[in-house]
Amino acid sequence: MQIKILTSNSTLPVLNALIPAYEKNSGNTVSISADSAKAMVARIRGGETGDILVLGNGAVKELTEAGYINGTTRRGFARAIVGVGVRSGTPHPDISSVDAFRKSLLAARAIAHTVHGASGMYIPTLIEKLGITAEMKPKTVTRPGGYIGTVVVAGEADIALQQIPELLAVPGLDCVGPVPDAVQKSFETSIALFRNSTQAAAAQAMADFFANPVNTPLFREKGLEHVTK
Repeated sequence: MQIKILTSNSTLPVLNALIPAYEKNSGNTVSISADSAKAMVARIRGGETGDILVLGNGAVKELTEAGYINGTTRRGFARAIVGVGVRSGTPHPDISSVDAFRKSLLAARAIAHTVHGASGMYIPTLIEKLGITAEMKPKTVTRPGGYIGTVVVAGEADIALQQIPELLAVPGLDCVGPVPDAVQKSFETSIALFRNSTQAAAAQAMADFFANPVNTPLFREKGLEHVTK
C-alpha cells in the first residue's frame, strides 16, 4: 500500500527523516511532494490530491472549509521560527539584539528570502518593523519558493532569512540562529487526511506514528518543535 503526502518545504526534511521508520514498521510505502505553502494550496485547488496533508494551520483550515480536507482528522504537527543563515566559512553576523540584527542587515551586500513561502511572506513585515525597508529594497534577492539558502551558498547574497528547518536543510549553509524575539514569528503546521483518501486507516495510523513523543528529538534535530495535539 502506498500513501501520498503533500507538504511544504519547511516540513519536508523531518518527514523525509520519519518516513523510513514508518515504512519499516508498517510495510507500506510513502510518496511525498513538497512546494511553497502558497503553491501547494494552488495545486490542491487545481485538482492534486493525496492521503495526508502537512501544511500551515491557516492553509489547512482554508482547504478544510473548501471541502478538500477531513477536518475531524486535523491535529498539530510542528512549530518553526525564522532564522538567519550564511555561507559556511564566512563570519557570522551579530543577531544578538534587534539593533545588532538591524546593523547586520544594513551591512550585508545582499539578503535573500522567498516570496511564496510562509516565512518569505513575513520577511517584508520584519524589515518594516526594523525601519529599514527603503535601505534593504535595492539589495534584497528573492525567489518564488524553495530553500533560499542555496542563493547564499551560490554567492548571490550574504544572508538568508527563512524558517530554521529550511536553513538547516541546505548543505554549505550555517544557521546562525533565530532572529530576535521582538521581530520573531512562529509558524505552526497541522497534519490532516484528505477527504477523498482511499487509504484513510493507514494514513491515520501514520499520523499517529508521527505524533509519538519518541520522535520529538528528531523534530528538534531538524529545527522544529514537535506538536502532538
